[in-house]
Amino acid sequence: MSDKQRLVLSIIDFLNQSIQDGTVKQDDQESLEVAIQCIGEAFGVDPSNEEQAKRLSVKPATLPSIFDVFIKTREKMGSTASSSASSSAPAQPAAPTEADKAEAEKLKAQGNAKMSTKEYDAAIDLYTQAISKDGTNAVYYSNRAAAYSSKNDHQNAINDAEKALEVDPSFVRAYHRLGHAHYSLSDYQSAADAFRRGLELDPTNANLKTGLQSAEARLPKEDDDLPPLEPADASTLSGAGAAAGAGAGAGAGGLADMLRGMGGGAGGGAGGMPDLAGMLNNPMMMQMAQQMMANGGMERLMQNPGVADMMNRMQSGGGMPSMADLMSNPALRDLANQFGAGGGQ
Repeated sequence: MSDKQRLVLSIIDFLNQSIQDGTVKQDDQESLEVAIQCIGEAFGVDPSNEEQAKRLSVKPATLPSIFDVFIKTREKMGSTASSSASSSAPAQPAAPTEADKAEAEKLKAQGNAKMSTKEYDAAIDLYTQAISKDGTNAVYYSNRAAAYSSKNDHQNAINDAEKALEVDPSFVRAYHRLGHAHYSLSDYQSAADAFRRGLELDPTNANLKTGLQSAEARLPKEDDDLPPLEPADASTLSGAGAAAGAGAGAGAGGLADMLRGMGGGAGGGAGGMPDLAGMLNNPMMMQMAQQMMANGGMERLMQNPGVADMMNRMQSGGGMPSMADLMSNPALRDLANQFGAGGGQ
């Protein structure tokens, strides 16, 4: 009961104070005095009893001061709860004032000046200050990404480029920053994706086009998965010739040996013909032959009647075909031209 009596005494003190300081109008004072008397009697509280008042008093606190503390505490706790509830949501940058925006622009200009003198750490610091003034401007994140890339810190460049696009998904330059950073880390697929997304917004952007071409050129091709061809052994000549009509694989071996025989020694063949044996041992040449086999070109070549006739003559001991025989066959002439074109790369 004593706690309730303390509260009642605090209420009575508050009401008496309101009468004394004029908070309550003169016409209402008498009614309030009657109410005070009734409240005191109902809870057994007599403000005129000094011993009881001393025992129940909460001074120096007063009812208004206690209530004020309660309101402030509740507001603070409510704000904390609201902050905790929204902690999982992405933080939105506060709306900058006009003064903040002006200061951010000055800091950006100073950062650009540091970039021109290759003081990248100083530039990063200035761009960071600009972001603290105005976190709603994608340019500041993009510029800081460029500074990070300039000092080969490409992972932080990726983070800033993505932040710039989070702030403004239509900011084309950030796609180039993002693609460049991925490319520098040899992540060519992600680089190509970034350049491609930028080109969807700006199809004529030359930098994005160049970046996309460079990234796509580094991506693995289907032909890269083909196993390398091994040089044919001269001992396989007769077997390859007998199997000339069986398919591209056997035909390729027979043709390789036929050309080796024509090429002679290391110094080249008759009539100024290049050293075909050396060419066939060249990995680039063998890759060309490999590609011909992959797309069916070798199979079509071995089905050529002229080629089949030459292979049969060789098998029966008729000797190697002459240069004139080779050049009279369009399929072999084209093949020789292909090998000749590949030799200078």
